[in-house]
Amino acid sequence: MAADTMTTPRSLRPLSGKVAVITGSTSGIGLGIARALAGAGAHVVLNGFGAPEDIERMRSDIAAEFGVRTGYAAADMMQPAAIEQMINDTLHEFDRIDVLVNNAGIQHVAPLEEFPVDKWNAIVAINLSSAFHTMRLALPSMRRNGFGRIINIASAHGLVASPFKSAYVAAKHGIIGLTKVAALEAAEIGITCNAICPGYVYTSLVEAQIDGQAKAHGISRDQVIRDVLLAQQPNKRFATVEEIGALAVFLASDAAASITGVALPVDGGWTAH
Repeated sequence: MAADTMTTPRSLRPLSGKVAVITGSTSGIGLGIARALAGAGAHVVLNGFGAPEDIERMRSDIAAEFGVRTGYAAADMMQPAAIEQMINDTLHEFDRIDVLVNNAGIQHVAPLEEFPVDKWNAIVAINLSSAFHTMRLALPSMRRNGFGRIINIASAHGLVASPFKSAYVAAKHGIIGLTKVAALEAAEIGITCNAICPGYVYTSLVEAQIDGQAKAHGISRDQVIRDVLLAQQPNKRFATVEEIGALAVFLASDAAASITGVALPVDGGWTAH
């Protein structure tokens, strides 16, 4: 054990021994964040949907690759009771929650007057209300330990709006407000709360959008990327899940102890307009 500590200095594993819960982490940005936190030494609890065999392979691969304990909770983020069970099970198994990442989210696009009520309710429940529930349930443990890092994955749409995304924009604006409230309430007890606001991040879902848009409009992939998806991003490149993960690690570390209540854009200059 002493040899391991000497060969892996804390500067390389700044979250060693911490416990992190990441919602919506069986794919995309959430999985990238979970892997980054595990790489920094944190034990991680994954959450999300997927085939059981795929999730088990993902869980065991992270545990083996990074040498951390890795759990999984199947909680549906629309169900407050399921969220409570996830937090309680994590506390029972790991005895603490140090880092909470609220990443779960869904999207639907439609004009405001045609927006389906059930889609509105689902988006607000998953993208906003689930974060309220995880935060209210995890905060008591963080208070007892005098340490906590809450990281809410908002969006550039938490800072600016786009047409046809009423529920998503409203929920992401709401989570930034919730972030500020939590930051103020916990400011004196070693707990920070911040929001990351990505623009377009390259994931398998985005790849599918590229192909779909190219076929629908009869244009090239490069045109879709530059003129459709990244029309608002001055740098004309996707962020990567690794970039979002690295920022999450920093915000969860001791180095970010004085950063709280902020919404950090990772949007290639989108919100600089």
